[in-house]
Amino acid sequence: MNDANLVVLAAGASSRMKRSSATVTDPTLAEQAATLPKAMIGVGRSGRPLLDYLLFNALQAGYRDVVIVVGENDRAIRARYERIDQESSLHVLSLAFAVQRIPEGRTKPLGTADAVLQALRSRPEWKGERFTVCNSDNLYSRKALEALRTSGADCAMIDYDRDGLRFERSRIEKFAVLIKAGDGTLKAIVEKPAPEEHDAARDPSGRVGVSMNIWRFRYELVLPFLERMPLHPERNEKELPVAVMMMIREGVRVSTIPLSEYVPDLTSGGDITAFREYLEREYPEFH
Repeated sequence: MNDANLVVLAAGASSRMKRSSATVTDPTLAEQAATLPKAMIGVGRSGRPLLDYLLFNALQAGYRDVVIVVGENDRAIRARYERIDQESSLHVLSLAFAVQRIPEGRTKPLGTADAVLQALRSRPEWKGERFTVCNSDNLYSRKALEALRTSGADCAMIDYDRDGLRFERSRIEKFAVLIKAGDGTLKAIVEKPAPEEHDAARDPSGRVGVSMNIWRFRYELVLPFLERMPLHPERNEKELPVAVMMMIREGVRVSTIPLSEYVPDLTSGGDITAFREYLEREYPEFH
């Protein structure tokens, strides 16, 4: 079975980044924050976009077949990755694109579950195989990506230690917490948890696990749930965590893989400086 498949979600509206772009002091980066997908902001050396680094980690983790989900008006992502320089380490990746369109009457795409659905419809040859899916505005480590690829589970997610993420507490407290059985099987994902829900998520050691939206699925297991996903009654989107909860309620086992590490996040303009400093320190020789 091929386990080297990856879906990268890059079709989001980047609303918070665009709203906060005026706070970015570097004029070039401020313009990029206001006009480009977050994955294409040049936070790396010589203006390298974030997505280069995520794809580099995926390559090192053993992935080869990558589908990037882009918006219907995207030009920047496809322009960069349709033809990879042969001198780049990324050229061995097989990169393709799935387009997530905005339905008539809406101003934003239908959400992450719909984005994954568009990716799978573009890759019918993945039937019978497993794939990993992740956001494009977080820099997931090689360790996290490899742990999912080699897990052997049909459905799994990374269970991040809340205290290892190194974000300010007010930000972390908004992350979805994970309720698990004693064997690590996922029981529930609690979005925007109240303080008492954080307490309920603690394991016997006091650890609270949170989601950073990186998953592993078998194609034919997840596809039917994505196809019949309802719109969220409040947020009016089709959200991947809701699809996962539907799967659990219908008896699908979702494993969790505990991990404690920093996950650089590019949500708003205020994150750009920290991201640049991290890349300068951790990826000095990436070509």
